[in-house]
Amino acid sequence: MPIKPALTELPIKTAASGFYRGFTKDVTITAKLLVGALILWAIAFPDQAASVLGALNSIILASFSYWYVYVMAFFVILCFALALWPTAGKLKLGLESDKPEFSNFSWFSMMFGAGIGIGMLTFATAEPMYHFGSNPATIMGDTEGSTAGNVRDAYIWSFTHWGLAAWASYAIVGLALGYFSYRRGLPLTIRSALVPIFGKKLSGPVGHAVDVVAVVATVLGVAQTLGFGVEQFIAGLSRIGFGDWLYTTAADGSQSSSTSAIIFALLIIMGASTLSALSGVGKGIKWLSNINMGLSFFVLTFFVIFGSTFFGLSALFVGIWDYLLSIPGNIFTVWSATPMDAFVANVPASVQALPAETLSAVYDGATSPWGTLASFTEGLPEGAASLPAGDIAAAYAAATESRLSGWQGAWTIFYWAWWIAFAPFVGVFLARISKGRTVRDYVLGAMVIPALMCFVWFAIVGGTAIDLELTGEANGAIVGAGQADQLFAMLGVILSETLAWLMSILIVVLLLTYLVTSADSAVLIINTINAAGDEGPKARPHILFWGAALALVVGGLIIAGGLGAIQTAMVIGALPFSFVMVLMGVSLIKAIWRDGQRIKHGLPTTSVVAAEPAE
Repeated sequence: MPIKPALTELPIKTAASGFYRGFTKDVTITAKLLVGALILWAIAFPDQAASVLGALNSIILASFSYWYVYVMAFFVILCFALALWPTAGKLKLGLESDKPEFSNFSWFSMMFGAGIGIGMLTFATAEPMYHFGSNPATIMGDTEGSTAGNVRDAYIWSFTHWGLAAWASYAIVGLALGYFSYRRGLPLTIRSALVPIFGKKLSGPVGHAVDVVAVVATVLGVAQTLGFGVEQFIAGLSRIGFGDWLYTTAADGSQSSSTSAIIFALLIIMGASTLSALSGVGKGIKWLSNINMGLSFFVLTFFVIFGSTFFGLSALFVGIWDYLLSIPGNIFTVWSATPMDAFVANVPASVQALPAETLSAVYDGATSPWGTLASFTEGLPEGAASLPAGDIAAAYAAATESRLSGWQGAWTIFYWAWWIAFAPFVGVFLARISKGRTVRDYVLGAMVIPALMCFVWFAIVGGTAIDLELTGEANGAIVGAGQADQLFAMLGVILSETLAWLMSILIVVLLLTYLVTSADSAVLIINTINAAGDEGPKARPHILFWGAALALVVGGLIIAGGLGAIQTAMVIGALPFSFVMVLMGVSLIKAIWRDGQRIKHGLPTTSVVAAEPAE
């Protein structure tokens, strides 16, 4: 079979005039209608939206857990394979004469800030603390929660969720887009990464559908990130004295962010991000990203000096070792829920003899991943509470697989969906700022280094929180705080009231810059996809629309069902794009293999002229 030249043209029709001049109307209008419908639904029918989204989320978690787990494993393996593959590793994302546009520091700052900054501030404390109390090892009875013996398992799972898998999903999208856009001269949009599979068919409805899926996934993935950030931003405002109006108290005494606080936070964040987006990547976003990195290193240095440094360093090195050893098992293992009939078949006869209603209550309690044997025993209905202790323990053990499945769905699958939903945004952004770098340098820079940075944060910051609880110094103040408030609660333990207040202000500023960086980058990327990969400045109405849309999606879903509603919408939106990402990986392998053959036959593998980056 003769070796064909690489496809270097993919015409995508854009409007020549009018409001949508320069945009692909089929993509832009469809995406706006879908996102607009979600916003109206969440605001007009919040209860129905929360119920339907929750039901769909349950179906997806039950049916696609294997898919999410194996897909992420595929991305990790593929990234390392491409970096080690001699033919692939030395190829540039661009022409051989192209040089990186940004310095290593600015490149890393923008990549890190847009990719994970907000979540890191929330979860660097919250996630190790949570897994310190509960993780698969505690569910299986191998360790006891909230004890020194559970620290290593806490970090295995924290590193698993925020390590190589997360960044591999970003790296694959960015690598594919950078390869086809800057080597082949194809538009910087998602469909271009599928050219080796679909060819010029991507100029039409097939390509439009791919880009619409990417835009919707981006909106929902960024909304999840902004949702966490808004909650922590409000918690920070409360800590520095903005008043009681930030929270509302339910009848049971629980507190949640008030509607006024959510609106206030979103107005500040999205207003600033829109102004930044109007200034472009090379100005506002680059400037904010460098500030982010500087403040992040300051905060990290603070915890190195004032936190539990030796405990954190031990957690870091031991955690990385344990994580690397656990990778084969953790990224391929999928636990399945135990059906009611299977559960009944494996419990003692005394449990089987319970009335149907009581047996159902026992099943519900035994399959809950959030309890322990003690809490399960305490919560048994009257008819089951008198059973022998051994039979109760056997009933609890019979549902271990279900508890593991529930935990995996709430944590691992949630994270895999989040990274996938976030991938079109971060991937396009990574491609945009990585022109001129080799495949090998890109993979190391976009996957390994950020993962190590996350590990350092989780070990030093989260390790300080765990150590304070282990020694009793915190006296439950950190573990008892809400997820969004745990970082500020820790500051209150290790610092005086005045210093804690000052440090909280700094954290709030850092949160704001991270939120703004993520939001404005997302707006620019969405408009780039809608404009068939055109990286040039966009008309203000389109920037304003997507800025407002992001704010309304976050606010509407939080009001409808809190962060859980955003989470369920994001998991649903991530599923279609996960299939696109797999095709991108296959397409990239196919393209690099064919380029190797073209090189052997003296055929060109790049476009004659590379597009200049937008100012």
